[in-house]
Amino acid sequence: MSPSLRHRSGLLPVVAAAAFAGCRSTPNGAFGADLAGDLAALERGGRLGVAVLDTGDGSVRGHRLDERFAMCSTFKLALAAMVLDRAAAGGLALEERLRVEPGDLLAHAPVAKAAVDAALARGAAATELTRAQLAEAAQTTSDNTAANVLLRDVGGPGAFTAWCRAHGDAVTRLDRYEPQMNAVRPGDERDTTTPRAMAQLVARLFGGALAVPARQTLRQWMIATGTGAARVRRGLPADWTAGDKTGTGGGEGFTVKCNDVVWVEPPGRAPLVVVVYYDTGRPGEWPSDADEAVLAEVGRLVARAR
Repeated sequence: MSPSLRHRSGLLPVVAAAAFAGCRSTPNGAFGADLAGDLAALERGGRLGVAVLDTGDGSVRGHRLDERFAMCSTFKLALAAMVLDRAAAGGLALEERLRVEPGDLLAHAPVAKAAVDAALARGAAATELTRAQLAEAAQTTSDNTAANVLLRDVGGPGAFTAWCRAHGDAVTRLDRYEPQMNAVRPGDERDTTTPRAMAQLVARLFGGALAVPARQTLRQWMIATGTGAARVRRGLPADWTAGDKTGTGGGEGFTVKCNDVVWVEPPGRAPLVVVVYYDTGRPGEWPSDADEAVLAEVGRLVARAR
């Protein structure tokens, strides 16, 4: 990957609360009136966009809710959902194998690279991975190659955007493949979303837009994702179940982005969707520990506001 593009990894009342067995639909208590102010106080330069969607009553609270931010790899959550959705509708087979060639490999492709390397070692020119393997890799490890192979398979960025529109999201848009889609400068709407739009899309998916087996699989993949351990999930209580998809951007000529989209199940309460897009405003290659600590503090604020 070029140094300048280095990166890794709707409003629905009472719908997502019943998405999984064991998630009670008891409405949550009201957020503290000072949540928005507390979130704004975390913003030390740059822009911090946060949406907290309560699936118990459909309310959304946050900061910079309707400003656009670069998605970075958070789009892979929706891409994995799109693949599962199409499979559930009979439009494609999850176990069908897709060709992955050495020329497809990008920086940060742990699953795809291992498979290609193994194929080359046995004398093959390329390898094949199933759609399910590619979708899981894109979600759980933020594998860039897996995401691009899947994105080509489903019809490209335009088809991804159309799928978002079909699920009630009139804001989120994908225009380019990895890694170019991370090159978002101020005022560029390509490959962006807003905190509110992403939170509402995730709520719709878990609230019934995805078939039950598909949303169960997506939930399992999100929980198994390890890239967000130092972000929002770090600030949540240990007895809260949570799964997420991170997004990270930076590089020469670009500001560092530190993002997280989280599905949260507080014990005995309606689930929450917490979306954080943090454009630090600081040029650099990678988020600092302090950048990730801002997202962990968002998690703590959400927990304290219950």
